[in-house]
Amino acid sequence: MSRWLPFPVTSLLIVGMWTALSPAPGLGTLLLALLVGLGLPLLTRRFWPDAPRLRRPGTALRLIGRVLVDIVSANVTVARQVLGPPHKLRPAFFEVPLALDDPFVATLFGGIISLTPGTVTIDIEMARPGQPGRLFVHGLDVPDVARTIATVKARYEAPLKEIFGC
Repeated sequence: MSRWLPFPVTSLLIVGMWTALSPAPGLGTLLLALLVGLGLPLLTRRFWPDAPRLRRPGTALRLIGRVLVDIVSANVTVARQVLGPPHKLRPAFFEVPLALDDPFVATLFGGIISLTPGTVTIDIEMARPGQPGRLFVHGLDVPDVARTIATVKARYEAPLKEIFGC
């Protein structure tokens, strides 16, 4: 089964998202979603030789919910900030030290940060001998860098560590 369905959860997510985002779901849409959902993981499986295992699906669902709520909340906040006086913004570049040792999970962490409006991950540097890994991030309004880093690590990195056991 793993030969023809290397990433069943990914396939299911692709089919579900494709169908949900389609303007007029029907049989043709479902067939195309199945083709893409089954074909894309087959075509890309060699790029993911050591994909991490999902160890805590319940925590993963809670993290997805948290990220969705944070995206909506950040959209409202960023809209207010952008429409307000620009001199009140405190943009900043900052480094988030990584406690993750898996490049895939670190990329997922960076992607979550970038999905949240007002922040973008610029670069991911994995740990090297004598140096910890880190994310380079830009925030639109960062009044307290240390607090922002602590918040991001607690809200996203800690659950990712628990979900993937890394």
